Amino acid sequence: MTDSILASLPLGAESVFPKEEYDRRLALAQAGIAGAGLDLLLLSGAENIFYLTGQQTPGYYMFQCLCVPAEGAPFIVLRGLEAMNARMNTYLEDITGYADDVVPAVALGSVLKSRGWIGKKIGVDRNSWFFTVNIYDQLVAEIGELGDGSGIVEKLRRIKSPLELRQMEASARANDAGMLAGLAASRAGASENDIAAAIMGAAIAAGSEYVGMEPFVTSGPRSGIPHSTWRRRKIVEGDLIALETTACYNRYHTALFRTVTVGKVPDDVQPMYDVCEEGLAMVETMLKPGNTCAEVHNAVQAIIDKAGYTEGYRKRTGYGIGISFAPDWGEGNIIGLFRGIDIPLEPGMTFHAPITLRSYNRFTVAVSETFVVTETGCRVLGAVPRGIHAV
Repeated sequence: MTDSILASLPLGAESVFPKEEYDRRLALAQAGIAGAGLDLLLLSGAENIFYLTGQQTPGYYMFQCLCVPAEGAPFIVLRGLEAMNARMNTYLEDITGYADDVVPAVALGSVLKSRGWIGKKIGVDRNSWFFTVNIYDQLVAEIGELGDGSGIVEKLRRIKSPLELRQMEASARANDAGMLAGLAASRAGASENDIAAAIMGAAIAAGSEYVGMEPFVTSGPRSGIPHSTWRRRKIVEGDLIALETTACYNRYHTALFRTVTVGKVPDDVQPMYDVCEEGLAMVETMLKPGNTCAEVHNAVQAIIDKAGYTEGYRKRTGYGIGISFAPDWGEGNIIGLFRGIDIPLEPGMTFHAPITLRSYNRFTVAVSETFVVTETGCRVLGAVPRGIHAV
């Protein structure tokens, strides 16, 4: 695409947020960059790029790099085919596209050289999914050693602004529609695929975009295997069905877990599920300013241990959720509810808390909510009733 065609497109026409929101975020990021002793921060993770600029495309599998100086305007280097997306989704004036036959690291290195960044203190986000070892090595060969700028933007993303929370509320409405459709489709004779199709169709019809990771729909003995999902199995009498769903609105995700029983089920199901409900109630009690992430998890773990289900709960209690692109719907390395994470809770933090117990290779029981920490406690995003859904 020629520069004249790119310049003719309306800047930021499809941006999720007004320019002022990105300016606010950029100012905070630049303060962090300067505080880390860096002159320039290179960001390649789709989530961080979206957070600071609004740039979004499913084509992030091709290397893109947002270059954020400690002072001055950021600029982006990305595949030429994505330049139009960047122009429409962001307020960035400075967009450089590279051709498909150009090595991405060489393209980035050339831009940095031409702008006088060689010899300056340049950091990279080493936690990015797509800053591969090859790209790192190629870039070092082009411009020299790179410092560690990991975590600067992620810390900012922990607390959602009012504008961000509106996106998550819309996501929760779409996710509720998907979960309710999945519950309605869960019955003997249906297949896991039937249920998954109902969930995804309803969520999309209710406003969801493509999600960072597809829902989990698993039944019978397969439901007792962590992270198994639909695979054409037919639902039969006596099955438990575990449904974990998500939806996405302007790249902001929410998630939800519910348990379904089909006809007569084993006697040990209800007691296990009751412990899950007790654990989730503890999350709701503990998720407030003044507590740490670890304290929330430890309180839930104590309930699990007291009930004798420690073996069935070898996991974190929750994780941060918000901006996501595949391969996950969570916020990964930003924040979590687990032992050793002594980060104080603050208003605007958002978590998905799946309280899940398994009788391995037999069944899973689970319940969850997506929560927002408030000034005095927390609130739930979503409105699907809890409890075992019997069909």
